[in-house]
Amino acid sequence: MNALREILLQYYILLRWCILLIGVVNLEAQRKPEGFLNVSSKCLGNIMRVDVGPLGGNLLDIAAVINNSTILLTPSLASQCGFSVRMDQLGNTMIYASLQNCFAEYVEDKAFTTTLHLRLHGNRMAEDELYQVSKTCHYTTWASREIVCDRNYIEVSVERQGKVTPGQYVLPEHPVQGSNPRPAAKKQLIDGGFRIATLVFFTPEEKPMTVAVAQRNGYGIGTTPTRLTVRSPKNAPETYTQDVAGVPMTVLKTSTIFEKKWLTTQIDAAAACPALAGSVFITQNTIRWFLPRHIETLISYGPFKLLEVHMGVDGQRLDPAEMAARQYSLFVGDRHIVVEIPVGAVGGYFKSHVQDDQYLMAYTIEPMLELLWTEGSTHKNTHYKVLHPITTQLLSSPPQVIDNTVLEERAFKLLIGPFGSDVAVMNISLPYEVLSVEDCNVRGFNVLEHKSPNSNLKAFTVEVPFTDHAVLQTTEMGVKVYSLHMALGLVVLPEFAPFSHTAFVEAKLVDKVPSVSGGCDHQNFNVLVKYETHGLNFYTMVGKQILTPDMAQQYSLMENGTHFSFAVPFSDPAVEFEAVEESSIRSRLIVVLKNPETNTNIQEFSVACHFPSTLAECFPNGTMTALAVKLESVPSLNPSQLTLRDPTCGPSYSDDRYAYFVFTGRSCGTTRKFLSNVMLYENEISLPDKVRKELKTDEPDFGLQVSCYYDTNKPHAVAFQSRPRRSDPYAKNARGEMKVAIRLAVDESYSVFYRVDDYPVAMYLQQPLYFEVELLTRSRNSKLSLELENCWATLDEDRTSQPRWNLIINGCVNPVDPHRVILHPVWPDARVQNPSHFKRFQVKMFAFVEDQDNSSRQFFVHCDVAICDTTNHLGEACKQTCSNQEKAIKGQRRDISDVHSFKHVSSGRILV
Repeated sequence: MNALREILLQYYILLRWCILLIGVVNLEAQRKPEGFLNVSSKCLGNIMRVDVGPLGGNLLDIAAVINNSTILLTPSLASQCGFSVRMDQLGNTMIYASLQNCFAEYVEDKAFTTTLHLRLHGNRMAEDELYQVSKTCHYTTWASREIVCDRNYIEVSVERQGKVTPGQYVLPEHPVQGSNPRPAAKKQLIDGGFRIATLVFFTPEEKPMTVAVAQRNGYGIGTTPTRLTVRSPKNAPETYTQDVAGVPMTVLKTSTIFEKKWLTTQIDAAAACPALAGSVFITQNTIRWFLPRHIETLISYGPFKLLEVHMGVDGQRLDPAEMAARQYSLFVGDRHIVVEIPVGAVGGYFKSHVQDDQYLMAYTIEPMLELLWTEGSTHKNTHYKVLHPITTQLLSSPPQVIDNTVLEERAFKLLIGPFGSDVAVMNISLPYEVLSVEDCNVRGFNVLEHKSPNSNLKAFTVEVPFTDHAVLQTTEMGVKVYSLHMALGLVVLPEFAPFSHTAFVEAKLVDKVPSVSGGCDHQNFNVLVKYETHGLNFYTMVGKQILTPDMAQQYSLMENGTHFSFAVPFSDPAVEFEAVEESSIRSRLIVVLKNPETNTNIQEFSVACHFPSTLAECFPNGTMTALAVKLESVPSLNPSQLTLRDPTCGPSYSDDRYAYFVFTGRSCGTTRKFLSNVMLYENEISLPDKVRKELKTDEPDFGLQVSCYYDTNKPHAVAFQSRPRRSDPYAKNARGEMKVAIRLAVDESYSVFYRVDDYPVAMYLQQPLYFEVELLTRSRNSKLSLELENCWATLDEDRTSQPRWNLIINGCVNPVDPHRVILHPVWPDARVQNPSHFKRFQVKMFAFVEDQDNSSRQFFVHCDVAICDTTNHLGEACKQTCSNQEKAIKGQRRDISDVHSFKHVSSGRILV
C-alpha cells in the first residue's frame, strides 16, 4: 500500500536523525521479569484507568474488592458492572472502570473509590504474584445525563427527579473468591420508600422486566442518592441499531418504574453509541472516524446546542498542541464530527502477523470523543463520552533492506525493517551455517536493534566485515567484489510465530595499494607508509620481523590516521650489511606490507645507504682494533668463528652480526713493513681453513684486511712519573682477601633479592633483570671503589665457554647490543653504607640461543670486577665515564696503577 510505504519512508528518515540504540533484545529478556508489575492509575473524568504491564507472557486475573470479598471479573460481569480491559501487542494492559461501577464506594456522589485485586500467574512463574490497587477519584461536574460508550458496554447515568429516596441496589450474582456467596457480598442502600419495581426496554417495542430478570440478562441497574445508572452490554438483545446521519448507532432506551405503596414514579434513560463497523473509513494512509453531531434519539427537550468537543486517546484528553504534534485533526461540521488520524501515528501500535511466511501488520488505536450539549429552555445538559477502538485491516508490509555500507570501512552495514515492536531476531542464516544473535556478536557481526522514540516500529542493523569467511570475494576487471547472502530468522511475540527475511548485497571496491617510501640520515633509515583512509588492512614486516607495538615504540613510530612513519637505527638487527668500504658500511633495509588473510605481499620497499663507520683503529702504543660485520652475501657466516692470521686469535667480542678484535703489532700474525718514512702493520680477518672446509658452502670467502701506518719521523711524547722518595719510615699495607658477590634483585628497588635456594630462576623473554654487584668487606673503607670491567653471558656455567654475549666491555655498555644495559645509580640507605662498594645494572631478558626453534634455555651472567683506590689521583680508572660509547669498542682500559685487585663473579642459573 502506498500509505504504508510513505510511513516506512518517514520512519527511515526519523531513524537517520533521531534513533534510540539498544542492544539486540534476548527473547528471555523480553519476557516479563517475575515478581514485578509496574502498576499506575489515573482519574479521567467519569472513568478511571489502571495501567499494568507488560505482562511478559503471563496471565492476569482481575478481581474487584467489596466488603472484604474478592470477586473475579469475568467478561460478562465486567460489561455488566462497568469494566473493560485492553491489551497491546507486548502485553501492556489497561483496565478501564466507570466511576459508578458496581463495586465503587462513593461519598455524596463526589468521591468514588474502586479497589482491584490483581493476580499475575503463568507457566514460567514459580508462584502467583498478587497486587492490589485502590484509587479514589473526585468528580463533581455531573451533567444531567452522563453517557459512556466503552468497548464492551453502554452506560447512561441520569439525575433522579424529586426527593425520592434511594431504592435497593443488589449486585448481580457472582462467584466470591475465598468464600461462598452470601448476603455479606451484597451492597445495600437504605430503603426510604420508593424502590425499583420494573425496568422497561424499548426495542423499539416496549419490553418490561423485573430487576432480577434484567440482572440475570446481564444488565446493570443502580441508584445513588442523586442518580440512576443503567448499563447494558453492547449488542444486547434489548438494544437496537438506528441510522443517524448515515452512521449506524446502537441504541439503549429504558424507563425505570419506582413504586411506594400506591405511588409510582418513572425515570427515562437513553444512550446511543456508534457501532464499531460503519462509522470508520480507512484509506491507504488515513483513518477517518465519523460521529453524528446531532443524535436525534437522545434529543427530547427542544433546541440542541453543542457546547464543547474534545478529542483524546486511551480515555485521556489531548490539547491542541499535542494533537498537532501527533498529526491528529478534528473537524466539526453541520452533520458530523470527524476525527482524522494518520496510520502509524503516535498513540497507536502495530501488531505483527504471519500468514504463509509473509509478514503483515495491523494498526490499532483507541481514539476518544467527548461532547457536551444542552437541550431546550430547561438547559438540561448531556456529557457524552465515546472510547472507540479502531484496527485497520492487515497491511502487506514486506521489510526493506537499506544498504548503508561505507566502502572505506570495509564492512557491510545493512538496515532491515521496519517491524513492529513485537518482533525479535532469533538467528542469522549464512550459506553454510546458522548463527544465534550472541554468536554473531562474538564473531564481530555487530547485530543491533533500533527503536523509534515516536512510534512502536523498530529496525535491525547487521554489520559484517568484508574479511569474514561468509563474505564471498571475487575479482572482475581488476575490481574486487564482495557479496553477502543471509537470512534473518525472526519471530512474532508472544505467539512465537516464525518467519524469515533474506538479504543479498554486494560491494565493489577498487583497492588503493598503500605506498612505502623512505631515505636515510647519518644514523637511521627513515620510512613513511601511506594508506590514506582505508585503514590498516595490512601488517608490516621490517626486515624479517613483524612490526610489533614494542618495536614501533623502539622505532619512535608516529601515526595520524592516513600514514605512519618510523626510524630504524643503522645498527638494528633488521638491517642487512651489504658491503664494507674504506670509511663506511653500505646497509639495506627491506620493508614489506602483507595481506593478513592471504599472507601475500601488497607492497615491497628496499633502500640502501652508506653509513660512516670506523672499522679499524691504530693506537700509538701499537694496539690495533678491528670490527668485522656479517654481510648479506654470506648469510651462514658465524662471526665468532672469524680469526686473525693466527687461528688462535679470535674476537674479543662477537654476536650473530659483529666480531670485534683487539691485537698488537707483535701478536696474532701481524706483519711489519718498512716504507719510506712509514712503518706498515698488516693483519687479516677471515675464516680458518678448517672451518671453511667444515661449512662446505658455495658462499664467497669472507676477508677483511687491517692496516696501520705509523710515521717514523714523527716525535711522540712519553709521560712518566718518578716514585717520590720517602724521608719518613713507613709500613706497607697488609693485603687481605676481598670478596665480591653478584645478586639478582626481584625488582628495580633493589630491596629484595633471590636467595641461593631460589635458583634456577625462571624469567620471561624481554623481562628486565636487575643485577647488583657488591664488595663484601667488613671494612667501611670509603677509599675503595668497585668498578665493573666486563660483564657477559654464557649458556654454560663455565665463564670461558662459547658462545659469549657481552653486556659491558671495558667498563662501558656494549654499544652494538640491541638490548643495551642500563646502569643504575646507588644511593646510601640502611643497607648501603658506602655506595662506592656497589654497582647496579639492568638488562632485558633475551634469548641466549643458537637454535631459534629452541625457546627454553639456561644462561649465566659473569662479571670481571676491579677494586680501585680512589686516593690515587694519577690514575683515572675510578673516575672514568662512558659518554663516548665507542670507548668500549676502541678498547680503552683502566690504568692498573690504581687497581688493588681484580675479581670474578658469576650469577646462578637463569631459565628463559
